[in-house]
Amino acid sequence: MFNESVLKTICGRLSLESFPIHEPILLVTFGVVVLLGLGIVGAVTKYKLWGYLWTEWFTSVDHKKIGIMYMILGIIMLLRGFADAIMMRLQQAMSFGANEGYLNAHHYDQIFTAHGTIMIFFVAIPLVVGIINYVMPLQIGARDVAFPFLNNFSFWLTAAGAALVMVSLFVGEFSRGGWLNYVPVANLQNSPDTGPDYYLWALQIAGIGTTLSGINMVVTIIKMRAPGMTMMKLPVFCWTALCSNVLVIAIFPVLTAAFAMLMLDRYVGTNFFTNDLGGNPMMYWNLVWIWGHPEVYVLILPIFGIYSEVTSTFTGKRLFGYSSMVYATVVITILSYLVWLHHFFTMGSGASVNSFFGIATMVISIPTGAKIFNWLFTMYRGQIRFELPMQWVVAFMLTFVVGGMTGVMLAIPPADFVLHNSLFLVAHFHNVIIGGVVFGLFAGIDYWWPKAFGFKLDPFWGKIHFWGWVIGYWVAWTPMYVAGLMGVTRRLRHLDDATLQPLFVIAAIGVAIIAIGIAAFVIQIAVSIINRDKLRVGDDPWNGRTLEWATSSPPPAYNFAFTPVVHDLDAWHDMKERGHQRPKSGFMPIHMPRNTGAGVILSALATVLGFAMVWYMWWLAAVSFVAMIGYGIAHTFNYNRDYHIPAEEVAENERKHALAGA
Repeated sequence: MFNESVLKTICGRLSLESFPIHEPILLVTFGVVVLLGLGIVGAVTKYKLWGYLWTEWFTSVDHKKIGIMYMILGIIMLLRGFADAIMMRLQQAMSFGANEGYLNAHHYDQIFTAHGTIMIFFVAIPLVVGIINYVMPLQIGARDVAFPFLNNFSFWLTAAGAALVMVSLFVGEFSRGGWLNYVPVANLQNSPDTGPDYYLWALQIAGIGTTLSGINMVVTIIKMRAPGMTMMKLPVFCWTALCSNVLVIAIFPVLTAAFAMLMLDRYVGTNFFTNDLGGNPMMYWNLVWIWGHPEVYVLILPIFGIYSEVTSTFTGKRLFGYSSMVYATVVITILSYLVWLHHFFTMGSGASVNSFFGIATMVISIPTGAKIFNWLFTMYRGQIRFELPMQWVVAFMLTFVVGGMTGVMLAIPPADFVLHNSLFLVAHFHNVIIGGVVFGLFAGIDYWWPKAFGFKLDPFWGKIHFWGWVIGYWVAWTPMYVAGLMGVTRRLRHLDDATLQPLFVIAAIGVAIIAIGIAAFVIQIAVSIINRDKLRVGDDPWNGRTLEWATSSPPPAYNFAFTPVVHDLDAWHDMKERGHQRPKSGFMPIHMPRNTGAGVILSALATVLGFAMVWYMWWLAAVSFVAMIGYGIAHTFNYNRDYHIPAEEVAENERKHALAGA
């Protein structure tokens, strides 16, 4: 009895039964992950890369390296999240009539919850934040973001949240409450297991990182622009990044508060979101969707900025209607706050409330439509070069418009009463996110890859990647529009009506085509790295128009030897015409922030704290919390964080850069 009590004190509710040794799928997955992990660790150890990774990457406060690490995290989590999508589509294609498929209901519910959670919080957000991190300071002529250490800390908190989600695959289980962990499913009495706790701690930790990153980006854009760069000379991508991060600052604290109250319900026994003692589950849904719908615009606004940069560059023209693009972005930012209740048209709010939110949802499509027309007018009579980034833009226009039209359909309350909670709604959401956000992210990766690494991505594998996604999307999701119109609801593991099976088989084929596209993307990166000497380019391979092309590819740690002075909207294009791209002399020492391991250490302690709280290891939670606070306080007294790059080193680097450009 004594040994059992001691064991329970040490391990909390963690036991041998917590490991999925009875689940063949999870065991095989665990084996594959372990082998891959050992292979990576072995390779890094063999080539003695641990020191290099620690000093140059993990502890870096360089916004460019942090942006790349965000991108790597997003791509890794994309592979995990897409694996869940494959499992779901395969189950649905198989499970009709007497055939129950290969996934039980308990496991299937975890898979669709993990898929949505990972794709939004740990794929879309890191990829968007990664591109903003890399490009925005270069576009405004800054040497780094406003708070370099905070940038490093924000990334590692996001990585810590992703790590907790991955741990839940093999230790315990994940939430079954949907991608937003809905109550009452996630209440303690309905889910006494670890699933909702893993969800809550992973997203709380990652959410703090995203909020801190948002503050950092807003301050950087407002306070660190190059001389002469007024707000109405700011590149459109930076405007969209600014509005997106203003939304982040406004909405993520609401999500944090909602999750904190649900944590109190689960850990302390409060009744914020129960039907007992004055609680109200619907309040959780309101708080979550006050975050949830603006979050769509947090993702899509920077993508609109990417499309603006790409369209201007590959048409050889200044962006049509710059002012209207800026105003449209700001209007979308404001209106995004006034649409969340269209998720609840069926909850009985009444005609007046439904009408207001229905109209607001339709109105927000107007500035979005204005952007589409501005891109089309930019293309009109332009010398269009259909390089890969521009191909993604065209695919976006053809795909996203359909998503917008179906969104307006769902904004009509009587139509929503029919289509609510159906696969039609799920198809609309994926139409917007894949056709808008994902296509734009790949456009941005193809466009700025030469800036980051000095060579282009392989065009052959890029085209396979492109067509795999475009064709695969339409094959995978058109049948879901049809099934939704026929009344099929979402989150179904099994259907009795076998006549619907062909639709789900076609959808599964579409997912297989997308898988080809994703595989081609991974191969494209590998082939490009191997053949980088053949794909090497000059500093401005696309003949870009904004300031990030005014420095070498890849840029030095300090970005700019001299702070550029901006005279026109298209800063780099204007500088080239004026004939003073690079100063020849007068170099000064450059003051730069020193790398620090504090972000890694604090985030590791946060991961331990989250894991301990999930498993009720109170002693470990207390130790990790005290250690985190203590180390954080100690770090604030570390003043030795800066160094200087000598003027001679700057001059030599700029000389090599001028020769490479020539």
